Amino acid sequence: MELTFKVNGHPERLELEGHETLLDVLRDDLNLTGTKEGCREGECGACTVLVNGRAVDSCIYAAMAAQDMEIETVEGLATSDGLNSLQNAFAESGGVQCGFCTPGFLMMLTALLDKYPHPDRVQVRDALSGNICRCTGYAQIEEAVERCIRQRTIE
Repeated sequence: MELTFKVNGHPERLELEGHETLLDVLRDDLNLTGTKEGCREGECGACTVLVNGRAVDSCIYAAMAAQDMEIETVEGLATSDGLNSLQNAFAESGGVQCGFCTPGFLMMLTALLDKYPHPDRVQVRDALSGNICRCTGYAQIEEAVERCIRQRTIE
């Protein structure tokens, strides 16, 4: 089966068996290893990517369902100037410990901030509820969102 879609703004066309997940295609076929494989059950959020701007667990998302869609992975967040404001806020707030879960959090929060540029704490916590981190707790990650919002307001 042929899959055509855009990944981080670049058109891609691949021949697939048809049973692959989006996670498999991103990591194995396109070498975009920022998207992490955690649970393979859609429970941990480490594999979160954006499909047409909506956060999805790529480990349970059929690759063929992405036909003609726009996919954004953590590799697509940075700009030519470097890390984006959310990535910088994560680093500055200590929201990164071992880093395994970070790409999923960044993608989930990107979707949140795209939909709600100034989310309240309840919206942030609700968005984070599908992502698991064993190192930071969640205070630093929530602080990173607040820092990002403040920085965007200043710019």
